[in-house]
Amino acid sequence: MNNDVAVKVSDLSIKFNLSSEKIDSIKEFVIKTLKGEIKYDEFWALQNINFEINRGDRLGILGLNGSGKSTLLKVIADVYKPTEGKVYKKGKVVPLIELGAGFDPQYTGRENIFLYGSVMGMKRSFLTEKYDEIVEFSELERFIDVPLKNYSSGMRARLGFSIATVIKPEILILDEILSVGDAKFRKKCEGRIADLIETGVTILFVSHSIDQVMNICNKAMILDKGKMVAFGPADKVAKYYNERIVA
Repeated sequence: MNNDVAVKVSDLSIKFNLSSEKIDSIKEFVIKTLKGEIKYDEFWALQNINFEINRGDRLGILGLNGSGKSTLLKVIADVYKPTEGKVYKKGKVVPLIELGAGFDPQYTGRENIFLYGSVMGMKRSFLTEKYDEIVEFSELERFIDVPLKNYSSGMRARLGFSIATVIKPEILILDEILSVGDAKFRKKCEGRIADLIETGVTILFVSHSIDQVMNICNKAMILDKGKMVAFGPADKVAKYYNERIVA
């Protein structure tokens, strides 16, 4: 294994069992399961995915809705276990893949900084030290003691991004996080990502924006119906995406 490799995905496939039956209670589910009355359809969300990226690479993942982009990130982040294949990672992984994942909507923004930070492995002393920086970057000073259930999606994204990037991760996973919020804050996030790039962080980035991928990433891939159809330099893959996928 090359010491410069940050993420390597080998023969990765993931299967979900889908049931279309309507079940009204856990009791009914257990009874039907014991009787073998529940039928599942197999759905392969990803099939035979192979790639590797080195430390400092920024990989943009492109594809239409339902192509498997978010599923791939969740496998790399250990949210899902692969049905087949393996994922190798070297370095601390910080995933920002679901808006609000790790937050408690009943808690305030202040409380969620410590909750979300602890979920990501940060010590309370570190979060206390970085608290003012997190709040200042998020621009949520007026709302920091408001319960998260009253936050907009953009406000939750601001808070999540501010916490996730304060620790200078070695591998940062972003799923459409720059598609929410206003243009000014997106620009601010891109600036912080640029700062992280200077430190050599590895980034896996899902976006529907070709411009964002071109601005942030040096490599890109295209997923189509769970299969990887292109991988290489970001400019060449983006051109292929525009001409062959969205045309």
